[in-house]
Amino acid sequence: MDSKVVWITGASTGIGKELAMEFSKAGCIVVVSARRKSRLVRVVSEIKFAEREASAFVCNVLSERSIQITAKRIREKYGNIDLLINNAGVTAFKSFMETKTFDYDLIMNTNLRGAFLCIKNVLPQMIRKKKGHIINVLSVAANTALENSSVYAASKAGLLAMSNCLREEVRRYNIKISNLLPGAVETPMWDSRSRQRYKNRMMNPEDIAKIAVQIFQQPKKVLIEDIVIKPSKGNI
Repeated sequence: MDSKVVWITGASTGIGKELAMEFSKAGCIVVVSARRKSRLVRVVSEIKFAEREASAFVCNVLSERSIQITAKRIREKYGNIDLLINNAGVTAFKSFMETKTFDYDLIMNTNLRGAFLCIKNVLPQMIRKKKGHIINVLSVAANTALENSSVYAASKAGLLAMSNCLREEVRRYNIKISNLLPGAVETPMWDSRSRQRYKNRMMNPEDIAKIAVQIFQQPKKVLIEDIVIKPSKGNI
């Protein structure tokens, strides 16, 4: 896996940060992006302290222009993007009736449109080179009915469907599309009260990150398409 370039969106905290750490340990060049520069700098500093290569780019997945610029800068610096991990995501734990149009737009534009745009900006190069891998960090909400998550579930289900269709289109180019569907993970996406209440049942971000590395490390002829990861005691 030496010198493979991995671009991870939403990498300032939680699963994204741990993805950066685990892929760096696996010998990859890690490129992290998110909206908050200060947190990205801390992630990169930690990786570079271990004498491994990493870069950070401020990127807002709500902005097509921001994504285009970031993808271009990564290619200019490293020449290639071998793996894109769509991890950036938001939610609002509200009932359907409580969910505002603003919530809907933010969640759908971040989780679904943002991933769509990131894929659009790495796929042409992958097709030309006839190799590449895209891993989408989804959620069990994509195919499980959970209260107070209707729009979040819709965004993840939409990305799951889009990715499954895309996979069939790009197999001929030796491009792999994998979907990770984790259950409850202890990250800042949950409020502090919920994290405190369910801490002993929630999975750790590094658990998910290690599985993502294993997905990427599979032999050329092996593709892990969709993998569901739940806390051993079930959904929360």
